[in-house]
Amino acid sequence: MADITRRFGLRHLRAAPTAHIRHLNRGKVAHDGTGLAFWFRPLSAALSEVPVDDRELAMLFHARTSDFQDVTVQATLTYRITEPATAAARVDFGIDPDTGAWRAAPLDQIATLLTETAQQHALGLLARTPLAAALVDGVSTVRDRMAAGLAAEARITETGLAVIAVRVVALRPEPEVERALRTPARELVQQEADRATFERRAVAVEHERGIAENELANQIELARREKQLITQRGANARLLAEDEAVADRVRTEAEAERRTRLAAAEADAARALGDARAAAEGAWLTAHQQADPAVLRALALMRLAEHLPRIDSVTLSPDVVTGLLAKLAGGGGER
Repeated sequence: MADITRRFGLRHLRAAPTAHIRHLNRGKVAHDGTGLAFWFRPLSAALSEVPVDDRELAMLFHARTSDFQDVTVQATLTYRITEPATAAARVDFGIDPDTGAWRAAPLDQIATLLTETAQQHALGLLARTPLAAALVDGVSTVRDRMAAGLAAEARITETGLAVIAVRVVALRPEPEVERALRTPARELVQQEADRATFERRAVAVEHERGIAENELANQIELARREKQLITQRGANARLLAEDEAVADRVRTEAEAERRTRLAAAEADAARALGDARAAAEGAWLTAHQQADPAVLRALALMRLAEHLPRIDSVTLSPDVVTGLLAKLAGGGGER
């Protein structure tokens, strides 16, 4: 919007660098250019301000495909007013000489023109396109058709407009249809995920089978080695028993031989001892046969006395003493 100030019944206008000002004084062009600043009389002046910068126009509209499905198109147009004088002559860009504001809504009028023109070309294309094709290639196709249609539209050129770029942001069906269309893809993805899961499980089962086979082979090998160990232990025990039997036989034979020799030695010793005793007894008998009977009796008493138990005290009755004295007296008379 232009900046207008008042001084002494006059007006001073100062425009932005991106605004084209067209000043008519009594029907004649007084000023025509971009970024102007000048004085004017408000009663005889007709002012127009045309923006010449790039402008963005967003649009959102519904269309129907050839299979009667509703789709939503979201697009953005970039346009510029390349002929400000032509645009000012075709669209009301007049501004108030006191405030600098537009008297009408020229940009809304241009936006309506561009939106309806772009929608017309997009609707015509989508009406002959099925939903599946529109969702696959619709963005680029609709963009190219809208750009070509806007570039070939005579009214846009005659208004002094130029469409710089067309961008189709999205082309979407109704939510229910979109969910229905996503179902096969989701099912395919789920099938791929299930297949990957099954393959992973198959690989895991194969690995488990290999591990089980290895464990079984290890157990078989351990059993075979245990059998060898038992056989070897039996052989060792048998050899040990044989060695012990041989050792016992040797010990028995040695013990028997020792006892035999010991018995022979004892027999020899007993025989020698018997001979010695016999000789001693013979000598003893011979000595006794030659000895005096009184001496033998004395020896007998001595031997008897040696074998009698210990007597602490002896009590002699008169009868015993009388008999003993009688025996001694009788023996003394005989001798």
